[in-house]
Amino acid sequence: MRRILGIALAVLLIGGVIAVIALGGKKPEGTATKTVRGVIGSEKSEFFRDPDVVKALADKGYTVKTETSGSWAMDQLALEEFDFAFPSSAEPAAEIEVKAGVKGAQNTKPFFSPLVVIARANAAKVLSEHGLAKVTGKNSGTLLLGPFLKAAAEDKKWQELQGGTSAYPELNGTVFIKTTDPTASNSGALFLATTSNVANGTTVVSDDAAIDRTAPLMKKLISVQGSLEQSTDGPFRAFISGSGEPLILAYESQVASLLQQKQDPGDMVVLYPDTTVNSPHTFVPISEKAGELGSLLATDPKLRSLVVRHGFRPTEGVAEFTAAAAPHTAYLKTELTGLRQVGAPTTKVLMALAARATGKG
Repeated sequence: MRRILGIALAVLLIGGVIAVIALGGKKPEGTATKTVRGVIGSEKSEFFRDPDVVKALADKGYTVKTETSGSWAMDQLALEEFDFAFPSSAEPAAEIEVKAGVKGAQNTKPFFSPLVVIARANAAKVLSEHGLAKVTGKNSGTLLLGPFLKAAAEDKKWQELQGGTSAYPELNGTVFIKTTDPTASNSGALFLATTSNVANGTTVVSDDAAIDRTAPLMKKLISVQGSLEQSTDGPFRAFISGSGEPLILAYESQVASLLQQKQDPGDMVVLYPDTTVNSPHTFVPISEKAGELGSLLATDPKLRSLVVRHGFRPTEGVAEFTAAAAPHTAYLKTELTGLRQVGAPTTKVLMALAARATGKG
């Protein structure tokens, strides 16, 4: 009996060797060989948790483990513990490179997402009636930042915009856009980059004099909000659940992902600011293990299709996003024409402005 078992085992072992030879020593598809750890902006969490993304990365030899952080706070972390950082724009990426000692690393910008303001239907209607927004469809339009900032400077109340009536009782108090903490979060910081540009005569804030000119209004925009979160995820989920503020700053990707998953957007109206700073999510390799991961996210067809499914615009796949967004043009702009693209201040200037806006400096 033992002899029979021994012969059977030998046959199995020989068969295994033959199989390895037949495969040419290659790993079976779907078997990851390299585990990398990264710190990412929270808006990318669902992407990296998606089982299809996990499998697509494994097919390319990667197991990716992530932690989240506000993009502008990543340089304060123990970056030597990570293989990569993936903030939501290029400006904090430069600071991360310096802190991690990888300045000049081959970073990659696989995808981007413009910032939008999502509004309750009644809020969009009131803004439109008073020239602060232009609603072009039932669920989409443009936020006119010049007039909006003028109203903010005057501490306009929703009741004033409604002519003292209470036609929409849910709209009360000061008119403001709920953002994230600009000292830590990318969306909050880029909101200040955009609004300070408009407040500074459509010029990038670049020195102390310009900070002094724009800081009082920036402080009004932020201080009226009360407590601030470090991620757009919380305010966005609150809005979708029916609670939260009537005007929320969000990434277009959050809206696009929601629509593609066929979730109910409720009475959401998507307002694209007429002046905007794009948000190229920037992959910074810290260790050699993660060196090729950023380019894979940018160029691999399967991964890029998953990027689109999560609402992001691939840098090298404009047509793919356009096709995916086509059924949802009642909410989304497939082309960003007509929106003024502006640059962001330097990190030093933007963080000084954020500190002033939040009362920390």
